[in-house]
Amino acid sequence: MGHRTGARPRWWAELVLIVLVYAAYSAGRLLARGDESTAVAHGLAILRVEKALRLNAEHPLNRLFTGTPALGVPADFIYASLHYLVTPAVLVWMFRHRAALYRAARNWLMLATLLGLAGFTLLPTSPPRLLAARHGFVDTMAHFSEYGWWGDEASAPRGLGEMTNQFAAMPSLHVGWALWCGVLLWRHARTPLVRWLGAAYPVVITVVVMGTANHYFLDAVAGAVVMAAGAALTGPALRAADRIRDGVRAAMPVRSGPPPALSRLFTVPAQAPPKSPESQPRPHASPIVSGGCETSAGERFPGRRTRGSTPGTSSADDTPATAR
Repeated sequence: MGHRTGARPRWWAELVLIVLVYAAYSAGRLLARGDESTAVAHGLAILRVEKALRLNAEHPLNRLFTGTPALGVPADFIYASLHYLVTPAVLVWMFRHRAALYRAARNWLMLATLLGLAGFTLLPTSPPRLLAARHGFVDTMAHFSEYGWWGDEASAPRGLGEMTNQFAAMPSLHVGWALWCGVLLWRHARTPLVRWLGAAYPVVITVVVMGTANHYFLDAVAGAVVMAAGAALTGPALRAADRIRDGVRAAMPVRSGPPPALSRLFTVPAQAPPKSPESQPRPHASPIVSGGCETSAGERFPGRRTRGSTPGTSSADDTPATAR
């Protein structure tokens, strides 16, 4: 059974949700700081594995970026900014132009980010730039810091280095989020240029994070794995959320209108329609119309006489006035 796409969510509710999730992620990232010696040991172990597998592309890229400011400075700007600009831009684009797919895209990003946070907590890792100089890496952001707003402590602005966890290297969410953007743009953008830019974006970010000595190649691989796991969990998570929401709605009482007290307060009593003249009750008619009075020919006023009298006989009162 597939999950329901539903209508576009309310923008303000989405904004609040995303701000809260990112704040929780940032706080969790800070709280997940590991011991420095442990983080360095993990970084050296990754480097040894890469050398054994001949995957350590970080060294040649880092030397190239350090020796060529025309490459190193733009790479530092890319690392320090696009991660926080392109990702929300793609999310807003999905909300406005692909509303039926937005909820799945948003949940995919959030689930993968939470998995990345678990990786930072379980495996604090020193990036190559924080290893001892004898390991052959140069921190390009510190090397070219006079060109940008960052200092010598990660990509944070100068003086705010303590606000970031520098051992949150495994997995690389720079690569993971870039892959999320690239997949969505490739699949759902209409113009070929945007689709190809989307496909190139995660590749560029992967090269940048290694050339600036912020991540190992295996960090980038782990970032891709985290995004794949998040994508696999998105469908079941959406179906579970739909079932929970349906259960909550079914448990809530359904009312077709306002509460009874308010209903009585604001309801105008209905007035009965006016009755037609035909429907008005008629007064009871007397069976004797003249009330016992009869008028004879030549009389101006009716005289009272007995109905039972026979013609030709009359009482004294029956005599016309002229005859008296």
